[in-house]
Amino acid sequence: MNIALAQLNYVIGDIEGNTSKILTQIAKAKQQEVDIVVFSELAVCGYPPKDLLDYPSFIDRCETSLEIIRQNTEGIAVLVGSPSWSGLTKGKKLYNSAYFFANRTLLRRIDKTLLPTYDIFDEYRYFEPNEVFECVEYMGEKIAVTICEDLWNIDDEKLYKVTPMDELYRQKPSVMINLSGSPYSYNHVEKRRTRMQLNAKTYGIPLFYVNQVGGNTDILFDGGSMFINRVGQIVEECAFYEEDFKVITWDSKCIYKDNHQDYYDYDIGLIHDALVMGVRDYFTKIGFKNAVIGSSGGIDSAVVHAIAAEALGAQNVKAITMPSQYSSTGSIEDAKKLADNLGSPFSIIPIKEVFDTFSETLAAEFAGTESNVTEENLQARSRGVILMAYSNKFGNMVLNTSNKSESAVGYTTLYGDMCGGLSVIGDLYKEQVYELARFINRYGEVIPFEIINKEPSAELRPNQKDSDSLPPYPILDKILFYYIEEKKGWREIVAMKIEGVDEMLVRKIIQLVDRNEYKRFQASPTLRISHKAFGTGRRMPIVARYNH
Repeated sequence: MNIALAQLNYVIGDIEGNTSKILTQIAKAKQQEVDIVVFSELAVCGYPPKDLLDYPSFIDRCETSLEIIRQNTEGIAVLVGSPSWSGLTKGKKLYNSAYFFANRTLLRRIDKTLLPTYDIFDEYRYFEPNEVFECVEYMGEKIAVTICEDLWNIDDEKLYKVTPMDELYRQKPSVMINLSGSPYSYNHVEKRRTRMQLNAKTYGIPLFYVNQVGGNTDILFDGGSMFINRVGQIVEECAFYEEDFKVITWDSKCIYKDNHQDYYDYDIGLIHDALVMGVRDYFTKIGFKNAVIGSSGGIDSAVVHAIAAEALGAQNVKAITMPSQYSSTGSIEDAKKLADNLGSPFSIIPIKEVFDTFSETLAAEFAGTESNVTEENLQARSRGVILMAYSNKFGNMVLNTSNKSESAVGYTTLYGDMCGGLSVIGDLYKEQVYELARFINRYGEVIPFEIINKEPSAELRPNQKDSDSLPPYPILDKILFYYIEEKKGWREIVAMKIEGVDEMLVRKIIQLVDRNEYKRFQASPTLRISHKAFGTGRRMPIVARYNH
């Protein structure tokens, strides 16, 4: 039996466009004498469709597309994901389904059993869980078809009471096929592989696993579709961050050799590729071609500039450096050198006159007060006004350059350096930003070494350094990681006895994180590369009293 893994990049809501891509792959599969071509979870509508699922017309359009797909299955079998009406009088109106078409006939509709409601997932909001477990018989084989989460309930820490493959295994299937929509995070690649390998090993059945690829707003899908033999070895694996199409000739009597790519839990190359894909797809899918960046001569804007240049083409990324009276000559020169290295258009727009005008306008109101962070923020907001004006005039989307460390503790200015249509590195701690800069320079200087080596500074007052307000980033990032990603309270973090960390510092940092929730609530979408990014997957109350 020839089984094809069709790993595609879908656009959420573009049902007709997605269907066209699916039909193209079906035609390709027919040419290569494929018996079954498999697409990913909710391929027809794109994943995750969120509240588009609440519109009956949206589901009706999906059903129309499914009918078109069915009519094109002469001489081939197709497994494709789509929402479907449940037809239930009690319960949710929809199922998350996989349609098994063969020779223009619907052999079976398989509905998803396990509906995740953690982190970025909220599937029980829309779908009813499946309660019927039946294999599909095709070409003399019994096929256990599951959808994404259905294969994740297998380790010692099970989230669900039922395990779909335990039910299907009783029917003695010879092969498993899983349609997936599994997003990327830097600790997820090996976890996903391990779980899927464990399924094959546990049940002694080979697994064909198809994931989607591409960026959908903040959520990034890395692909990595694969065929795993019955002893749990990865035999074939699709590309990461690219559409791919692989045909595997499968014989139930054979065991195939391990042939997977070497990627690990934390790979800076994968993070880099994820961000490049995320920027490219964000712009492409909403119809933007050009970006504008406030280029400060610092590490954050430099890394964002380099990623955007790779994603969009350097000529499509406008860099504007906006020096104040406190900006160093070196920062201006470094920003210019970066633009030259990349080949991006570059402008210098000083903000002194803008800032002076704001100061004069507010002079009467501020009379008798000392200069403080207000004046610092006015400089940041002056830059934000300039960037947004450029965006309005020329149609370039502003890219936000804040990192996760800054966002976590509120070391950012609302309506100033927080402005932008997309946050590119908002899920990277400062130390990761440096690591990414070094990766970008792996073949030679792209980001000037002066930028990487200089001490971080917002340059909003004389001789300012980030360390004036924050602990060293290696220490800050550790505290933030344990609090945000690992969800540890201050007592637990203090008990870890991290060098340079005491109770007062831990409690101060955690208070800063909690106090600045209102800022992050207003931030632009952030490309997600960790398992606990700010945004969709972290839902903390803004108005609350709690002490971790």
